[in-house]
Amino acid sequence: MHINFRKDLAMNAPTLSQKTRRYELDWLRVLAILAVFFFHSARFFDPDDWHVKNPTTYPVLHLPAAVIASWIMPLIFVISGASTYYALGKRSGAEFLQDRSLRLMVPLLVGVFSHAAWQVYLERITHHEFSGSFIAFIPHYFDGFYGFGGNFAWEGLHLWYLLMLFVFSLVLLPLFLWLRQGSGWRLLDWLGRALSFTGGVYLLAVPVMLLLATLNPNSLFGQRSFANWAIAPYMLIFINGFLVVSNERLYDNARRLRWLSLVLSLVATGVMLACYVQYGEPVFGTTLYAGLFAGYALMSWLWIMMILGFAAQHLRFANPFLAYANEAVLPFYIMHQTVLLTVGYWVIGSNWQLPDLLTWAIVAFMSLSVCLVLYEFLIRRHNVLRVLFGMKPLARQPSPQMSEPQPV
Repeated sequence: MHINFRKDLAMNAPTLSQKTRRYELDWLRVLAILAVFFFHSARFFDPDDWHVKNPTTYPVLHLPAAVIASWIMPLIFVISGASTYYALGKRSGAEFLQDRSLRLMVPLLVGVFSHAAWQVYLERITHHEFSGSFIAFIPHYFDGFYGFGGNFAWEGLHLWYLLMLFVFSLVLLPLFLWLRQGSGWRLLDWLGRALSFTGGVYLLAVPVMLLLATLNPNSLFGQRSFANWAIAPYMLIFINGFLVVSNERLYDNARRLRWLSLVLSLVATGVMLACYVQYGEPVFGTTLYAGLFAGYALMSWLWIMMILGFAAQHLRFANPFLAYANEAVLPFYIMHQTVLLTVGYWVIGSNWQLPDLLTWAIVAFMSLSVCLVLYEFLIRRHNVLRVLFGMKPLARQPSPQMSEPQPV
């Protein structure tokens, strides 16, 4: 009997249809970046060190910030992994890398040599580590590396995400290309079947749990210097994003378990907060450390599955606002922290004697307004600025569309 292997493989492929636009992922991308904006707007007032601080800080903000940090950037990496899956369905590996180079590395390099320098300058003058104008500071910007006693922000400060995403895309491209064909398809199909039971999607957290429990926080890939996470677990989470959307069974598992994920995420958060209050920061190599950081990874994944599940149920639609906002996501992310710090430095430094809650509202509202105005009237309308902020030129994309996934 003749068997058409290609036809059989196509009929039994575990992937989602390339013709099916997952609008909920676009909504999550927009909402997650907006959440990062408001998270950073509160950094002026939390007790942890930051580039610019309000004279009065509030320790009560520490625990909520820690909870949000546990899932916000991992969620964005899951979305980025999903975007990678869809992008590779429309491009060759070479085309994919070319697109990522232009849309990630160009804005990163621009940021490193422009507005990252301004952010470091604001930090140095508000921390009384430099006095003088920004022009006078520019030669000192190249004195050593930021984070190691110097000033040069080689990772672009908040733009570290662009660098990390590019490196992950480069390193994991052979794996992702393999997973989209032949034996890779069959592995995805097996994985989907193996995890198709109720709660199976939660097992994707196990590798991250084991890694966080055993990874030395003082090692190169274990330092939690990136929104309270390290490089290695981010890579696993990025892979998980690719896997979840590649298989209909896994994706639907997350949707069906959204209410369970909500309950479990709240329980896990309560347990983790209680442990943190009781034990403080554990010492690496102890059972307590392994248990708490494994729990931290599980809590993060439960939050992500809850958010993804509710989005898959309720956000499967498009409208003109989503088309506009989805295109604006990357330039908004690139400029948001620079704008926040500039506005915050001016408002806080003006010493208006306002209640801090009102100060925060003014900083957040003004910064959001500035970002939107800069995007609409400068970045979006001029091809040079579009390219520098990770967008495609107008000649190739005349109006906001969502025919292709965003790199973020």
